[in-house]
Amino acid sequence: MTSTPYTVADVMTHKVVAVAPTTEFKEIATAIERWKVTALPVVESEGRVVGVVSEADLLPKEEFHEHRPAMIEHMLRLADTSKAGSTCAEDLMTTPAVTVHPGATLPQVARLMAERHIKRLPVVDADGTLKGIVSRADLLKVFLRSDDALAAEVSHEVVEQLFPVSRRPVKVDVTHGIVTLSGQVRDAHRIPLATRLARAVEGVVNVRNRLEAVDPDPDDGA
Repeated sequence: MTSTPYTVADVMTHKVVAVAPTTEFKEIATAIERWKVTALPVVESEGRVVGVVSEADLLPKEEFHEHRPAMIEHMLRLADTSKAGSTCAEDLMTTPAVTVHPGATLPQVARLMAERHIKRLPVVDADGTLKGIVSRADLLKVFLRSDDALAAEVSHEVVEQLFPVSRRPVKVDVTHGIVTLSGQVRDAHRIPLATRLARAVEGVVNVRNRLEAVDPDPDDGA
């Protein structure tokens, strides 16, 4: 009934800053600062993603610097002490990398990011080759759709499908992404469904359902 959902391919960034396994620590730190990102994919020469190196992977070295020689026993208990001595991406990176495919839907990606506490995900093809990057900010791009576009989709994909026969058309108003449905319909049991389907349209912020059920009119032709 509804249109094809937006996927990663619709919102991902195609230009990606990546590093090689041999990239040195300072180069990684410089790239993160220069490009204002929190993590970088680590790719082999053929473009296959082998890991991700993030700010969190670099921080143990700074933590290591804070400890004095007298604190050796405490240092040995640090889980990331090994990374504190690392100097290149292949030793610092988190592997295997958490990745997504271009065809993944935005809700799937949002759920994965929330579960793994990740802000950016490499986008790879079936061979694991880097194709882009998708971030939390990219997932919000659907909310930039115009009110007119949202109104048109809700009217076509929701209202016309649920209430095809009516002498009193349902009115769809959209302001700042908030959809308001108003009018009189004869199928009372479909009113809650209209709310759920309208809310599922990509880019809709919220739905105000002001539809009212009326008794069937024998002159309505249904």
